Amino acid sequence: MFVHTVFFWLNHPDNQADQDALRAGLETLKSIDAIHAAYIGKPAGTRRAVIDYSYDFSITFIFTDQAAQDIYQEHPTHLKFVADCAHLWSRVQVYDAVE
Repeated sequence: MFVHTVFFWLNHPDNQADQDALRAGLETLKSIDAIHAAYIGKPAGTRRAVIDYSYDFSITFIFTDQAAQDIYQEHPTHLKFVADCAHLWSRVQVYDAVE
């Protein structure tokens, strides 16, 4: 398994239109066949010293292997998402893990 987790910080986190636009863009990614499982979320209400809750949205996508993740990276839907939504965020942090 290949786990791809991405955190997004919005330029304008209090702007509901920007939140809606990013969420809608993230939802389009779920249609990519290479993704085995997909989760889109916002920070939970948990507050402990070890938790970073400064981000606005996150995705966790599970792929069967790195080859499937590589397909996702070059998929037209993913490339369109980046082109359409990159102006919304100030920071993106990616964590990839393999089992």
